[in-house]
Order: sequence, then C-alpha cells, then structure tokens
Amino acid sequence: MELTRRRLLSALSAAGLLAVVPVGPADAAAGEEGRARLVANTVAVFAGTADSNVRPETAAKLAAVERTARAGLKAMDDAGEGELFAGLVLGTDEANLNTAFRRLYEIALATRTPALPPDLYGSTAVQRRVLDGLAWLHERYYGDQSKGYYGNWFHWEIGISQHVSKTLVLLADAVSADRPDLLPTYVASMDAYLRNGVDGDVDLDSRFHTGANLADITTNRILQGALLGEPGEARIRKALTDQLTVFATIDPYHLDHQVTDGHYADGSFIQHSSVAYTGSYGKGLLTRVVQTLKILDGTGFAHGEELVPTVYGWVRNGFAPLVFEGWMMEIVKGRAVSRPDSGYTDVAVVVEAVVDLSSLAAGATATALKSYVKHVRATSRAPLDPARFVSPVSVVRYADILDDTTVPPADLNPAARSVAFNAMDRTVHRRPGYAFALARSSDRISKYEYMSGENLMPWFQGDGAYYLYLSGQDQSRAYGVDYYTTVSPYGLAGVTAPVEQRRTVPELYGKQYYDNPGHPLHFTSSSESQNKYVYFPRGTNPHSGGAVLGAYGAAGMVQSSDVAYRDRALLPDDFVVYRAATATKSWFLLDDEIVVLAADVGDGAGRAVTTTVDARTAAAGDRISLTGALRDGRPWTGPGTADLRWLRYANTTEGTAVGYVFLDTPKVRVALDEVTRSRRVVRAANSDTAVTRSVLGVTVDGAAGARPARLAYALVPNAGEALLRAHRHGPLKVLANSGHLQAVTHTGLRLTAANAFTQGRHETAGLRVHGPASVIVQRGGDGAVRVAVSDPTMDRDTVTVLLRGRPLRMAAGDPEIRVSRAPGGTRIEVDTHHAYGRSFTVTLQE
Repeated sequence: MELTRRRLLSALSAAGLLAVVPVGPADAAAGEEGRARLVANTVAVFAGTADSNVRPETAAKLAAVERTARAGLKAMDDAGEGELFAGLVLGTDEANLNTAFRRLYEIALATRTPALPPDLYGSTAVQRRVLDGLAWLHERYYGDQSKGYYGNWFHWEIGISQHVSKTLVLLADAVSADRPDLLPTYVASMDAYLRNGVDGDVDLDSRFHTGANLADITTNRILQGALLGEPGEARIRKALTDQLTVFATIDPYHLDHQVTDGHYADGSFIQHSSVAYTGSYGKGLLTRVVQTLKILDGTGFAHGEELVPTVYGWVRNGFAPLVFEGWMMEIVKGRAVSRPDSGYTDVAVVVEAVVDLSSLAAGATATALKSYVKHVRATSRAPLDPARFVSPVSVVRYADILDDTTVPPADLNPAARSVAFNAMDRTVHRRPGYAFALARSSDRISKYEYMSGENLMPWFQGDGAYYLYLSGQDQSRAYGVDYYTTVSPYGLAGVTAPVEQRRTVPELYGKQYYDNPGHPLHFTSSSESQNKYVYFPRGTNPHSGGAVLGAYGAAGMVQSSDVAYRDRALLPDDFVVYRAATATKSWFLLDDEIVVLAADVGDGAGRAVTTTVDARTAAAGDRISLTGALRDGRPWTGPGTADLRWLRYANTTEGTAVGYVFLDTPKVRVALDEVTRSRRVVRAANSDTAVTRSVLGVTVDGAAGARPARLAYALVPNAGEALLRAHRHGPLKVLANSGHLQAVTHTGLRLTAANAFTQGRHETAGLRVHGPASVIVQRGGDGAVRVAVSDPTMDRDTVTVLLRGRPLRMAAGDPEIRVSRAPGGTRIEVDTHHAYGRSFTVTLQE
C-alpha cells in the first residue's frame, strides 16, 4: 500500500487514524515496562543476546567488537596530558570530537556484549572509565555551547548525539548507579545543539531535518526519551510522529514543509533536496527505520507492523533495481562514489536491513525478502561479510536464512526489467547478462554532488554518464572508486564535455567550500547558496525523462549548463563558473542493444568537444583485444582512429565483452592506456594509494568551431563478432536524429520508440507526436498494439499521439488515456497533469 505524505500527516493529525503511534500507555506500569523493553531491545540490537552470541556464526563479529574496544582502551591508557585518546587532538576539529564519542561507545558496547571475556563483558571498571570519559568530554569540549558547533553541523546535531545516546542506553544501569547527573546533563546539551530545530526539538520545516537525517535525529531522541523515565514518553511520541513523515511518499505537487527529500512513487529517493541518493543516504534511512522498528517491537509505543509494507515497497521498487549481482550502482551514490568502500559493501548494509525486515514481516512478504537475501548471496562476486553487520542478532538471522532449504533464492526483479526513476533523473535497464544504469540531470535534479573534499572532480556525472555492468564480472575491477580515479572526469562513459581543464573546489578557493559570508548570497559552509552553487548544483533545462513499455524503455535529456553559469552575474567576482557543452540525447533500451542518439553536439562558445561512447577499466595485465570493421567492410584492430562500422572490446581474462555498432557516427578514436593515479585525486580523505588500471576510451572528437554534430550508435553487451557483423543489415534503424526528434525502430521486436524535444508536430514512421514527449509503440503478433507515453518535461497537462493506419480501439489501458478515431489513424490523448514523468500505457486492437 502506497502511503502518501499528505495521507499520513492528515492521519496523524486526526489522532492516529492508522494507529501507528498510540496516544500513550494504559498506565504508569505499562509505560515503565515499555521503556524498559525499548532499552533492552536497543541493547540486543547492538550487543546481541546470550543466545545469539553463542552461535559460531557471530564469532567474527564479536572478535571485531572486542578488538575495537581493546584498541580504544589502549588509546586511553596511552593518552598524554590533555588527551582522552592518544593522538586525538580536540578543540578545533569536530570530526575528532565525534571520533572520541564513537570510541567511548565502542568500549561501552563491549561491556554489554555477551560471550566476550569478563574483563570486558559486565566490567563495571570499564564502564566507569567510559562514564568518566563522557564527563571529561562534556566538561572540556562539549558542555559549553558558546564554544561548540564549529565545522560540520552533522556532527553536532546527529553524529555525537547518536554515539552519546547509544552509550547512555548501553550503560543505563551504571549511569543510574554511579553518574545519574550525566543523563540530564547530556540530554540538555544535545537539545541545545539541535540548532536547526525549534526549542531543542525537530523542526519539520528545516532543510536539515529531512529524510535520513530526520530518521537519525528522531531515533536519537527516542533513545533519550526511554532513559528519562515517565517525562520522556512525550519525547518518544513526538520523535515517532516526526519520524513517521519519512515513511510517506513524496508528492512533488503538494509538498509538506516544502520537503523534497524521501521516497517517490516511482521508487526514486532524493536527499539534499535534489540529489539521487538511494545508494548512500537511502540505505542509511533504510537501516535506521528498520532498527527503529526492532527497537520499538513490543514496547507499546508504536505498531510497526503498519509500516512494514511501506518499507518492503522501498526494497522492491527502490533498492532491488539498483543492485546488480550484489553491487550497488554508481548512479545513486552522490559524493560517496569517491569512497574506497565498494558497491558490494553498500549492498551488505541493505542486506542486513532486509534480513531484519524479514523478521518483522509475515507470509509471502517475509518469504520474498528471505529469497532476495539468498539471491544476493548467490549472485555476488564478492562474499558478503556478516561480521560487518551492526547486530550479532542479524548475523544469526542471516545464517538461518541461508540454511533454510524451504526458501529458494529469488530476485525481487524480473529477469528483464526497465525502470524509469524519473523523479531522480535515473534510468536502469536489466537483462540476463547485463544491467545498464544512466545518470541524467535537469532543473529539478543535481548534475553531481561534491562536499567536504569528497568527489573532487564530479562535473559530468549527471550529464548522461552511464555504466554497463556485465554479468559474472567483479564489478570492483570495472567501476567503483578506481573507475573515477583512473578514467578522466571529462571522459566518463556517455559524456559530452568541452575540451578544457577544470579545477577542484580546494584548488579554486583554498578550502573545501567557497567562503564569502559578506556577499548578499551569504556563502558559508552550510548555507543554501553553498548547496545551490557549489555542493550539488542543478541543471537549467527541464527536459529529462522517458517512457517504459513492459521491459523496454526510452529516455531523453537536453544537456544544459548548471545554475551557477546561469546566475553568474549574481555571483561574487571570484566565484568560478563553467559552461557546459551542448547536446540533445536519447537512449533506447532494448534486449540486446542500448541505442544512443545525440544531436546538436557542440559548444556555444566554440570550444572543441569530446563525446565518450564508452570508458571501461580492467585490472592491469588483463588480456584485452580490440577488433572491428571499417565502414567499407575491411577488418580493423586497435587502438587508433578510424571510420568504424563496429568495434568489439573483449577482456579474455575476465571472459567479458562489449560491442559497439556505429549506426551514424563520425570517425571514432579508440584508446587503450595503462593509467596510474592516487585515489586521493578524487577524495581528500582517501589514502594515497596508487591504482593502476587498463582504461579503454572510445570517443568521438569535435574540433573547435565545428558545426554541431550528430551521433548514433548501439552498445551491445556480451556481443560476439558474428552478432556485430549481423547489424549491418538490421535490425536497428535510426528514423530521426535532431534536436527536435530522435527515434529508432527495431524490426525484430516490431518496436518503434521516439523522443520529441520541442513544441509542434513531430512525424516519423507512422507516428505523430505533438510537443515534447517520450513514446514507445510495439506491435504484437496477435494484432495488438501497445503504446507507452510520458512527459519528460513534467509540466504538460496533455500529450497527444497519432498512430497512422487503420483505426484501432482501446482494449485496455490506464484511465488517464482517451482513444478516438482521427483522420489518418488513431488519436491517443494522455492526461499527464501532475504525473511527474510517469508512463501511461494502452493496448489497442482493431
């Protein structure tokens, strides 16, 4: 059941129509029992139980907890004058202060983790050291709010509070017995640091209190409320009511509190107002809400079973399409693409949440979730390490699922699936053997995300960059941080970029952000202007989206400069802006091919431009072959520049291959270079580790001052040479390729797809489209004609399509579609008002 934000909030304001958050406990005894259960649940989540921790599967997890705690205690033992932990300098770096609180939590965790040695588990001496450390930090570095709150707001409002709240829960008995003053003292300080809130509480109108951040803040406050006794129950209920807003589906036409962060009807997830973020903040939100449901289980404070279907929908429609053979796709990770943790690590976090969600679900839903866990395990090229799970209980549940012979492995995706995440300008196309992921941008969605020295060279990541994942391959050798390290930021697959050298934010301004608080736009590290122009700028053209018909898809985008270039006259004189190249692009997503059309490829400033057909990396030393055929039919081997009809890249070491069919393309430059760079070039905090990769670049170059060009080519995953040669006589044909209309047909599939970009009538192959639209038409062997239509601009009320030929009648379809006879054929009129890029489908018959 889809839960709209408006419906959820109105239900809550109507005194809990959904009965998710009861008004309060029946009596004081019930409230006390509920709070005690909440604390016990929390300890079990993070420390495990006596039953879970004797299981052999938890041994590695427990060893990690012990190892971390002992390292923290040694650092305390070795601390010098004025230090809590040796070498950790406090007072000017809020990240170090956050680290100090995290280390105290890690030590406290060991004292509550059953099955650890007695000098840790149950050690009152160690617990007192932790409590003394909390008191020491509060007295010197945290308690004076006039000196605190420097640097990143996140540490003060979320990170530190998270570590402190969990530590106080773990050591609740010791706090009560030895340092009862710590609880009210810290709660008062944590409230005081919630400066983007109201009176020390959440502010749903704050841009800081949304999505995953809101879930973190409210979970912290739930734990605090459980410790505060009866007065804390109001805090728990208020925090739960606030957190429930993240479960609501965002309605972009009726925003509550102007919040755009969260899950959308098409499966998209956005954080930071305009960043496609399922693979980073999205997985953080998933983890937090599932943990909260576990923490609340049986407490009487909330009925979490009401929310399980919503979270299951997130997993099925939001996460599963973005996970390919255990790898989280790059297109939804924001600045996290520059971190050394791989896409396999990202998925491990999702798997733990799915494991725990399956324990809260029932019936077919629980079985589907368990089957998905097994599917990820069976298809991933990297073994999932349950020792990295947060909870030992989750480790045991995971082992039990894998051992359950009654649960078959099964993907939540059908084998063939095309998904238009139009709300976040992303497209995913899946087939047995490969997955294709496309990152678009618009005046709604950011072109990239940079922040805090992460993702230092992100400029083109939302300009049609795409990723072709091949089945059976270790994706960490093809993508991940090393892809961005070794592939030129101007040469990402799918990108059209001007030939120029851009500088990173630290290179431009000498720090990790642009600082100019005296300017009317008030640039500070966390200001709205910083977000808008530096951290995650949006594009300036509204056209980005596409249609889905069954398992086939079409997407289109008009490339644009970002808002900083548009607003350059408003910006300070020392603020550097960059102008984008021009291109109108379409991607038509079929079975064996992804067809790419590009028109108006050039530059308004007359610069040279480069369009990258593909960029692939492989391990140094892998055996790579490049074969192809020239336009005149003669064989060709690369690297080099040639007028190619087709090209095949094969990594015989990995057993993978990609083919390229050049339908209408100028000469292609093929390069194969061994590139060595440090991971630090993409993220300041990365280790200075040199990475060497074999890098393929397939590009089309446009000279400075040249007329706008057009390109048409097809990516053919896993292609052999025979299949590539066969494309000389079909089945693909380009019907139109201009800045007005781009269209292709596939005779084998009996499918025609078109993207119209401008006003007026557009005609091609028996199809007339009025105004901007994305249309797919497929004729079946039974005489039926299936049509999908969407509005990629997201601002049209009606889209009209005419199918030429004999009049057809509507056999089935969405209620927003009207079908009628028209001179020359069949008129299809689609009500796209407030559809936000949704595809509408209809089946027609004679």
